[in-house]
Amino acid sequence: MRFRWILLGLLVVGLLAPSVVQHDAPVLAQGPTTHTVQPGENLYRIALRYGTTWPVLAAANNITNPNMIYVGQVLTIPGSGTVVVPPTSVPPQTGGTYTVVAGDTLSRIAARFGTTVAALVQANNIVNPNLIYVGQVLTIPGGGVVVQPTAVPPGQPTPVPTAVPPGQPTAVPTSPPPPPPSGSFELGGHVESFGYPDLMRQAGMTWVKRQIRYNLGDSPDIAASAISQAHNQGFRVLLGVVGDSGQLGAGGTGYMDQFAGFLGGVAALGPDAIEVWNEMNLDREWPRGQINPNMYTQMLSKAYSAIKGANASVMVISGAPSPTGAEGAFGTDRVWNDDRYVRGMAAAGAASYMDCLGVHYNEGIVSPDQTSGDPRGDNYFTRYFWGMVNTYWNAFGGARPLCFTELGYLTPEGYGPLPGGFAWAQNTTLAQQAQWLGRAAQLARGSNKVRLMIVWNVDFTAYGTDPMAGYAIVRQGGNCPACATLGAAMR
Repeated sequence: MRFRWILLGLLVVGLLAPSVVQHDAPVLAQGPTTHTVQPGENLYRIALRYGTTWPVLAAANNITNPNMIYVGQVLTIPGSGTVVVPPTSVPPQTGGTYTVVAGDTLSRIAARFGTTVAALVQANNIVNPNLIYVGQVLTIPGGGVVVQPTAVPPGQPTPVPTAVPPGQPTAVPTSPPPPPPSGSFELGGHVESFGYPDLMRQAGMTWVKRQIRYNLGDSPDIAASAISQAHNQGFRVLLGVVGDSGQLGAGGTGYMDQFAGFLGGVAALGPDAIEVWNEMNLDREWPRGQINPNMYTQMLSKAYSAIKGANASVMVISGAPSPTGAEGAFGTDRVWNDDRYVRGMAAAGAASYMDCLGVHYNEGIVSPDQTSGDPRGDNYFTRYFWGMVNTYWNAFGGARPLCFTELGYLTPEGYGPLPGGFAWAQNTTLAQQAQWLGRAAQLARGSNKVRLMIVWNVDFTAYGTDPMAGYAIVRQGGNCPACATLGAAMR
């Protein structure tokens, strides 16, 4: 939340060495066996290993979406099957474009169009060949051979795929992360009392966010009332679940396992989305001296597996870092700038363990259309709506949509002077708050990058060292100027 201007406290990014993926030779199953899904695997790769096909695996395991398997899932491997092998070629297709669909990898697209992964990477300026996304339009280099699959009788050894364009090396299959969640842009609000559902509907909101604080030993049932209250009012519910930084620091991976188990229990209760932790680039939320995107990604992988194992329909949103540039002032044992942190998450493979990338934006004092001219003079990217959108989108190469789990504009109107750490918003008016929120929703909706925008906040009332009421769209007396502008943006 907006505590960054009180403590500013925060972030450490670890640089990852590239991982080496080892590809096993096919294993022909002689009878029904099982396979536990590992990081980086997909049905296609598992099918090749066991001498079967991904449709056979999908049917044997009642998998309706072959792109949605999760780490730790136990798959039944049939005793025999049809092995898909690409031994023959047909006349080449040259040039043009191709739109990525669910289940695609660069290697499969390269094989289809008779080119190589390296050629596709070069033609499309792809930084990470494992990060392509559904809907992405790829330029296909001219020339090459299109490889068509043929069937090998059950029980026969699986030939190694060898049909590649003349003079080109065999492309190694890449493993895509799970696909982005389906659905168009939606709007919601973070509530304290949830006392204004009609105003939220007027604002075009269909989601409500509540935050859950977890301590060791807590039952998942502590989230039940928030879920039922939202659903009873006809809203989808996002639960932001945050643990205890001290317990995490003391418990390490053991604590992560217990936290993941708690999240699995919460997922079984039927929320629509879970945000895993909050502002983990600050020592207020993460153990001091241990702030590291690699460590967070380890937690996220455990959480993703537990959540999807309990309820595959729950959207998993990565914890949103605090938008900050304070690492130089406070030291990297306490804070890392969020742009470096999200790049570290991407390098650690976090895209494989989320459906949406969490983002916070809460320090704007200019229109969301602006990309320069902030009165504070530093022109730092966190000052601007588009600065946040583009920085986070580019960090992951567009592999995941963005979810603003907190987006708000602070105004003191109706309350009094802001405390020192928030004086930057002293001149923002309630009319500007309403105008800017409506415009932010409009821009997000049309961006094709943002899946969800949660307004920070709807109805908080505290106005002290952390003036949360100054962000609220429902003001004293129940007035809500932003409800009209947001509603107009959603129509």
